[in-house]
Amino acid sequence: MSEHKLRIDKWLWAARFFKTRSLAKAAIEGGKVQLDGQRIKVSKEIAEGDRLVIRQGYDLREVIVLALSDQRRGAPDAQLLYEETASSIERRESDAAARKAAGGMIERPLHRPTKKQRRQIHRFKELPGED
Repeated sequence: MSEHKLRIDKWLWAARFFKTRSLAKAAIEGGKVQLDGQRIKVSKEIAEGDRLVIRQGYDLREVIVLALSDQRRGAPDAQLLYEETASSIERRESDAAARKAAGGMIERPLHRPTKKQRRQIHRFKELPGED
């Protein structure tokens, strides 16, 4: 299960942070995965003890690599590959509670705009001098 080094995209996929390796690759290239505070490339090799910061949607996870595996297994096995820091768990929970509390304050439309309304919105958003 453990080698000395492993590509980060394979590890993220095996640890079940991303559903496919191509999604993991896209996240790494988009700067959503950092190793010790630095942006990395897809082919970067990680080792046990490395500290990763992974942004998924609204969540920001800070994890420490405990083991390496290039095989995707069940979720209980995948959780043995990393440990999320206590501060990361606390921050995610507080952010989730804040989003839930603010959810009632966000005014959402009751239905989608009609074709006419959509054209009016586009005309309104159009910058002067664009033509």
